[in-house]
Amino acid sequence: VQLQASGGGLVQAGGSLRLSCTTSGRTFSSYAMGWFRQAPGKEREFVAAIRWRTGTTSYADSVKGRFTISRDNAKITLYLQMNNLKPEDTAVYYCARGATMRPVDFGSWGQGTQVTVSS
Repeated sequence: VQLQASGGGLVQAGGSLRLSCTTSGRTFSSYAMGWFRQAPGKEREFVAAIRWRTGTTSYADSVKGRFTISRDNAKITLYLQMNNLKPEDTAVYYCARGATMRPVDFGSWGQGTQVTVSS
């Protein structure tokens, strides 16, 4: 499956961005979908996940209360609404598909989108 993330950009601290993830014609109904990020010099880390069929969500502690993951079944699109952004949120954000909600079970990494938060 090919995944394409978009919506990144440069924003000031406290600002908001919404990321989108689309696929080339496949559905996600049997999977979990997630967002991960990788900052320069750091390992890729889990951000949020959603079970496509049920809408069950999971978040990293660092983004709870600020980020919201959602999906649009009709558009087969995954979203990540990011509010109250902080400089430490600066990273390349990737969407991925998972067999389960566990971060280790995610793969099929798409092309990432850069998010830069200035202080």
